[in-house]
Amino acid sequence: MRLTNMTDYALRLLIFLAQQPQRLCTIAEVARSHAISEAHLMKITHQLALTGWIETVRGKGGGMRLARAPRDIVLGDLVRSIEPDFFMVECFAPGSRCVLTGNCRLTGVIDGALRSFMQHLDGHTLADILPTPAQALASQAVRIQWAAREGRA
Repeated sequence: MRLTNMTDYALRLLIFLAQQPQRLCTIAEVARSHAISEAHLMKITHQLALTGWIETVRGKGGGMRLARAPRDIVLGDLVRSIEPDFFMVECFAPGSRCVLTGNCRLTGVIDGALRSFMQHLDGHTLADILPTPAQALASQAVRIQWAAREGRA
C-alpha cells in the first residue's frame, strides 16, 4: 500500500507542530523545513483544521498548532481522515468492472492486509513517532546544510 503525498505531508506537518508546542507555526516555515510547496501545505492545513487535528489562528502573529496532545492523535484515525479511499485493487472500488469479481479470492487477501495495516497504525500515536531531541537536532543540521548547498540559507 502506498499512502498519498497528502498523508505523508500531513504527518510531517503534525510532527513539526508537535516539536513546537510553545508557539504558533506558519505554513512558510514548515514548507521551508520540509521542502514542500506552500500551496500544497495550505490545502493540507485546511483539511487538518476541518477535521480537528490542528487549530489555526488568522491574522498578524497567526499560525497553527496541534489541537490535541501528540499522545491523543492515533495514526490510523489520522490516515483514515486524510486518504481519499483504500481501493487497493479495482474490485474494491464501487462500480468495479473486474471480470474476476466473485471468482477470485485476491480481494479477501488484500482486504486482510489492509485491515492489518490499519490495525497496526491504530496501535500508534503521533507521540510514538516523534524524534528524540538528539534526532531532531541532527535532522535540523542536515536541513541547514541542504539549504546552504541549494543557496536557500
